[in-house]
Amino acid sequence: MSGIRTNAAAELLGVSPNTLRSWERRFGYPKPRRTQGGHRQYDLTQLEALRRALLETHNISSAIEVARQRGEGPSSPSRLLDAFDHFDEALADRILEESLAVRSVERTVEEVLLPAIEMASGREGREAEIELALRWATGWLHAARRVAPPASRSQGVLIFDSSDRLDLESLHVQGLELSLRRAGFRTLLLAFDLPPERVVRAMRSLEPTAYVFCGGEATLEVVGRLVYTVRQVGSAAPVFEYRESMPVTGDHAIPSLGSTPTEAAERLKAYVDSGRIEPVVTVPESEKAAEAAAEAPDTAVRLAARR
Repeated sequence: MSGIRTNAAAELLGVSPNTLRSWERRFGYPKPRRTQGGHRQYDLTQLEALRRALLETHNISSAIEVARQRGEGPSSPSRLLDAFDHFDEALADRILEESLAVRSVERTVEEVLLPAIEMASGREGREAEIELALRWATGWLHAARRVAPPASRSQGVLIFDSSDRLDLESLHVQGLELSLRRAGFRTLLLAFDLPPERVVRAMRSLEPTAYVFCGGEATLEVVGRLVYTVRQVGSAAPVFEYRESMPVTGDHAIPSLGSTPTEAAERLKAYVDSGRIEPVVTVPESEKAAEAAAEAPDTAVRLAARR
């Protein structure tokens, strides 16, 4: 990042040039470079981190400690949070563009976008800010998904999402779908509570190699009905969970893909490439399976993945 001279740096922080120089002498922060002519030139990254820390702490020694611990560049979660708090969508766009210049799409999602949303969540009196953040992040993830490369693998992944339509967990699920697409899988993301006959048609169209349960809000009854539908269609594809989404406690037979989009994509690729997933089998076109699934009682989950 380029630097700025003392007067401009002091104005950015809202202090006098003498005060800024006194901080340098006392704390060694912000630490300027020296030009060939001997003039101070302050790094914008340090200045921005210090400015935000001062707004939080209102104390210079505490602010400098916070700024040093964060060590944040301009494309950081807290700067994105600051954009949300100012309802500045254009700034949020620029921050992620800056991140994409030095990070992959996957790292930008995991290291900037999702942490910023987590920081924004749960704050009293900030309902408007978090709604903006969730809507903006949803739009960004959809745009990233649309420009993802075409599938390079034959395997399909059907993702069942039980999260609310606008919350942090739904963004984690969208991040998973984006990561799987960028890993080359054919993917389809559907709501958990769709009628079984609708799910059957999707299964036949995609012929999934694997199913992933996400969202953490599904009941055991819904999970059982979905798995029953999968098996009645004739699919031997295994079922996985993501981010501990199964509505049961203790041990269960469903393998986990982990808690981050990148981890999930890598684990699924490892399953496929190692041959631990059996071929998919699909029964002839018949809606009887769907009708039976709609009326079926809870059923135990059986897997085709060899662990």
